[in-house]
Amino acid sequence: MIVEGTAVVIDRDDVDTDVLYPGRFLSVLDPAEMARHLFEGLDPAIRDRLAPDTILVVGDNFGTGSSRENVPAAMVAAGIRCVVGRSFARIYHRNCINLGLPAIPCPEAVAAAREGDRIRVDVAAGTVAVTGGEFTSVPLPAFMVELLDAGGLVPWIRGELAAGRV
Repeated sequence: MIVEGTAVVIDRDDVDTDVLYPGRFLSVLDPAEMARHLFEGLDPAIRDRLAPDTILVVGDNFGTGSSRENVPAAMVAAGIRCVVGRSFARIYHRNCINLGLPAIPCPEAVAAAREGDRIRVDVAAGTVAVTGGEFTSVPLPAFMVELLDAGGLVPWIRGELAAGRV
């Protein structure tokens, strides 16, 4: 899987899911509506910087806090194609993978990326190319790459059921 897009940088560490998608919106089920509330507790102006090919570039321990699947679901609906970070909270990272949103740890790429840079992520090869360089990311396990290639956990399970493997 190769993902290309334009960098939107959130230059902060320890960004909590509670500010990425506040609790008062948890009853919203429509992904398009969820996207309208993304970043509401952090900085709603970030939504204005998103495009259909956004690659979000984030700091350390991104997605800490509660295990809100709403965050990656709203990110996908808002046009975020991939998240490249220095590091991720474990549950947030797995929620991204389960919902088909690549979350790639690559501290060197984060250090090099600037707002508006073009970024190319080769998930299977474990590389992140940012204007001016190519960096090796922390490799994802083969099973997670397979889930991302399928579009997430639910599409993967559907494919396995259809093929009679489950």
